[in-house]
Amino acid sequence: MLLSRLLSNDFPRSRVLAVLLVALLLALALTPFLFPGVKALNVAAKVLVFTVLVASFDLLLGYTGIVSFAHTMFFGIGAYGVSIALTRMGPGWGALALGVAAALVLSFLLALAIGLFSLRVRAIFFSMITLAFAAAFQTLASQLSEFTGGEDGLTFKVPEVLSPSFELSPEPFLGVSLDGRLLCYYLLFVAALVLVLAMLRIVNSPFGRVLQAIRENEFRAEAIGYRVVVYRTASAILSALFATLAGAILALWLRYNGPDTSLSFEVMLDVLLIVVIGGMGTVYGAALGSGLFVVAQSYLQDLLRLAGDAASAVPWLSPLLSPDRWLLWLGLLFVLSVYHFPTGIVGRLRASGSAPGRTGSRPAPASKTENHQGDNVEHPAPEGR
Repeated sequence: MLLSRLLSNDFPRSRVLAVLLVALLLALALTPFLFPGVKALNVAAKVLVFTVLVASFDLLLGYTGIVSFAHTMFFGIGAYGVSIALTRMGPGWGALALGVAAALVLSFLLALAIGLFSLRVRAIFFSMITLAFAAAFQTLASQLSEFTGGEDGLTFKVPEVLSPSFELSPEPFLGVSLDGRLLCYYLLFVAALVLVLAMLRIVNSPFGRVLQAIRENEFRAEAIGYRVVVYRTASAILSALFATLAGAILALWLRYNGPDTSLSFEVMLDVLLIVVIGGMGTVYGAALGSGLFVVAQSYLQDLLRLAGDAASAVPWLSPLLSPDRWLLWLGLLFVLSVYHFPTGIVGRLRASGSAPGRTGSRPAPASKTENHQGDNVEHPAPEGR
């Protein structure tokens, strides 16, 4: 019963998917003890941040059908809110709370403005407007060096209990130092877990069902009484707020923020790739896609170096496995994943897990009744108006 409430009755519906999700959760929870070293901890923290960021973007793309390129703008607002507050007010919890609150307010106002003025614009035109907003904000962050540090960014101190110099205990536990860095990581872990569960609750609520109805057929949703612009604007605002919180926890972990860290278009491309790999329209896809992509991005060069050394006797193969060509292999892995998993990893696993005769499959979302002519007519649920 508790698990059902936590997951908002959105179970994996596939044994393989359930095993992968549990394995990912345990790996992230036990990373400091299973994978010692600074790099492994940084990779795990990046997976947590990207899980929240990608899930928030999928709230727009996968559940509402909106393609926005301004998502990194809200991500950067959260990071800059924390960095500016802690730089100017000092490393205190009050400054941290004020920075997060100010970033959320600014993101709310910008998302509302974009939603009200731009969501009536269709398809590619809306995407171009959001891209212009993101580019303008990145330029603004680079030029306002007095506040944002310009191209160099801001390096700041965090509250002492989250600082690496803080020692919770002089004696290590299971070979791991109990310091502020460890506490900061578990703060990120808990925050990411809570935010992901909150998004699961949103997409499985009546509000989330209406968003999916708008994605499938906007005109039909409008015809049966739902105010599409209001729901799409609300979706854009929620997505922006979750992205802002993702940026805040990234800045808290790095103790640094700059335009290339949170506002770069490369971050937006990574988010798009992860959504496609994991599967659109599912929060679980954001978690699995982020784990797979970030790990591959972080360790592919090391694997290619080992493979290149092992294949040094083969003249033509060793240069091909050079670590300098890691982007080539990453692109190849992406193409193969799209080819074999056209609906994403989660979509493919759920399709195989919901085959006829298997348990755990979810009934169709819309009930069918007989009309007076004997035809089947779908009646959408009235909730969420």
